[in-house]
Amino acid sequence: MDRSANENKSIFISGGATGIGMETARRMLARGWTVGCYDIAPVEWGDEAAHLPGTLVTGHLDVRKWDDWEAALTDFTSHTGGTLDAFFNNAGVIVDGKLSAQDPDRIQWLVDINAVGATYGAKACHPYLKRTPGAVMVSMCSASAIFGQPDVSTYSASKFYVKGLTEALAVEWAADKIRVHDLMPLWAKTKISEVNARSINTLGVNLVPADIAEVAERVFTTTNLYSRKKMHHTVSAADTLLKGLADFSPDIVKRYFNKFLVG
Repeated sequence: MDRSANENKSIFISGGATGIGMETARRMLARGWTVGCYDIAPVEWGDEAAHLPGTLVTGHLDVRKWDDWEAALTDFTSHTGGTLDAFFNNAGVIVDGKLSAQDPDRIQWLVDINAVGATYGAKACHPYLKRTPGAVMVSMCSASAIFGQPDVSTYSASKFYVKGLTEALAVEWAADKIRVHDLMPLWAKTKISEVNARSINTLGVNLVPADIAEVAERVFTTTNLYSRKKMHHTVSAADTLLKGLADFSPDIVKRYFNKFLVG
């Protein structure tokens, strides 16, 4: 269905109760969008955004459950006339420690949320996105997908999954005119960074959720042709440099550089 540029747009955000999802929601509300924040935790910040011109819709979503995705999208699109302009595939968790010491149940929990949940989200949103010319999906990846990170190995591996999913769907969904991207920032001051990882000690936690939300907003709304074609978006100068070095270095160089970097 064609809609003029000045009509209200809509975005569905998973993991919108806190952190990067919450900050991105606020930015899109400020643009006048209808924003769906769905999370396994209650979205309690809605009153703080009541003055913004957009419309906030909240609801429950356990990203590990396919039925939850179908119900959440049905609920949200009942507020948008059945349309969806954008999807922020944001929900994610972390497990730290050496792999040999990680609890198998926690490993399963992480994979179910970060990998299966992200895939369910893409599949559930696709039929709605393809109805809207120029629709966009952005997934929350990580600089941990530049090179595998010790101490957070399962988290890092799950972000490589997200990176691969982005690349596959960017090609697969091109025929449906859906843009597909991900964000690859270094550590930000969220619950994800409240872990024991050597890269936190060496690189620090220098970003806040608003920094990443600013880039997310830019990717969702850009008219720049290069940005629209670019799949992986970094956030800071540091993660841009790290990604650039990794992209053009052989594996043996990346391995020893990463070992030096994380100690």
